[in-house]
Amino acid sequence: MEQKSGPVAAPTVEDTYLAPRFGLIEFVRRLRKDRLSVFSPEVFHRNLIYNRILFLDSFMVNKPEYIEHVLLTNQQNYVKSHFVRTLLGPLLGNGLLLSEGAFWRRQRGIAAPAFQPKRIAGFLDVMVAEAEAMAACWQEKREPCDIATEMMGLTLSIIARTMFSSDVAADIETVRRLMDEVVAQRPNLLDLFGLPRWLPRRHSKGYRVAIQAFDALVARIIAERRAQGLDRGDLLSMLLAARDPESSEGMSDKQLRDEILTIFVAGHETTANALSWTWHLLAQHPEVEAKLHAELDQVLGGRAPNFADLAKLKYTRMVFEEAMRLYPPAHTISRTAVQEDWIGGVRIPRGAAIFINIYVTHRNPTLWPEPDRFDPERFAPEAVANRHRFAYLPFGGGPRICIGGGFAMAESLTILAIIAQRYRLRAAPGRTVEPIGLVTLRPKHGIWMAVSRRGASPPDQARSRHRIFDLFRRLSCRQ
Repeated sequence: MEQKSGPVAAPTVEDTYLAPRFGLIEFVRRLRKDRLSVFSPEVFHRNLIYNRILFLDSFMVNKPEYIEHVLLTNQQNYVKSHFVRTLLGPLLGNGLLLSEGAFWRRQRGIAAPAFQPKRIAGFLDVMVAEAEAMAACWQEKREPCDIATEMMGLTLSIIARTMFSSDVAADIETVRRLMDEVVAQRPNLLDLFGLPRWLPRRHSKGYRVAIQAFDALVARIIAERRAQGLDRGDLLSMLLAARDPESSEGMSDKQLRDEILTIFVAGHETTANALSWTWHLLAQHPEVEAKLHAELDQVLGGRAPNFADLAKLKYTRMVFEEAMRLYPPAHTISRTAVQEDWIGGVRIPRGAAIFINIYVTHRNPTLWPEPDRFDPERFAPEAVANRHRFAYLPFGGGPRICIGGGFAMAESLTILAIIAQRYRLRAAPGRTVEPIGLVTLRPKHGIWMAVSRRGASPPDQARSRHRIFDLFRRLSCRQ
């Protein structure tokens, strides 16, 4: 691309205006309703897309080298965008997702030990127990169910027990309702138009109520733990015990609240969505499902996986990775340019918004031949080795890559292994499955599926550790 000068780069063959395609009003309406609806397949191969709405210059980078520049090479020049801060700041505060600089590095260092492989291995028993409890509940299912709702409840239970050693079964419906309110938040018009930050940004009453409810839930968990005074070996215990190396002071209640909510909210929403899309794709591709079943039968033989088994489930992992390519749960990364920069010969003004639409990059035909085809073989080791590492970004990239990526992968493989050994899931007739780009990539109408037994139950000895727990949970199953 040629070098350009002037207030902003003029669009060329590699970049295009988005707004004139619909007109300004229609563009803003689409962007607020469904963030994926502004893109048409003909722009998926573009390397750099430029758009201007009133006072805001925005660029979408869609080439791995450009993405690497923003997230790694010159990452200090690109901070979390105003869009994200306006949307999630009132809920997540200055937690890991939104904090910057030295404070972010300190908080990341405190949280990192909880996500090391050794710690994740210790969490696997909980993942297995919760997944087997759901599998036991499904024995009673006679009617189709919304798999997206089922996965949300399952991952919520897992994140609560592994991160906070708490059972939130009584709070699941409340948290699900609150998450619906959070995920449905729309970009603020003042941010879209690039108006000054000193103008107040208002949020809906439902969002404000959701924040208050989440605050109350976290305050209850913190109060219970402080009263117990026990080190349970989970993330909350580590956060409570953490001390600043210079001042020897622990986290304030506000800091604790922000980190807990960040992990609590982000730790189940994205994983649940990724699993839901995986079941949807497996139902559409029985040949892939058959290969998955063959690997599970060979490696596990009807038993639950242990941590060492996860590395052997190579095809299962490939299936899940391909599902996240087609339906990345966190579909967009947004940044704001601190200072002027150049990307691909195009001038990026100070204050410009930079977007990495992972959904678009994952369907870029120059990176992924037949991009709409579900093909787990794309993630065979030799294929991965020949692909740019910033062509695939389900967990982001660079220093701020998702801290919980390893946890999410272990959790997802465990759930897939346990449920796929026992059940086949098939699309319920008359139900539409459609993605919608909200804060996360959710199924707009849910994913309604019929659950049928694949074969005989796993041997009793494989479930002996969890038999009592399963019995208790089955009594409380939702019909």
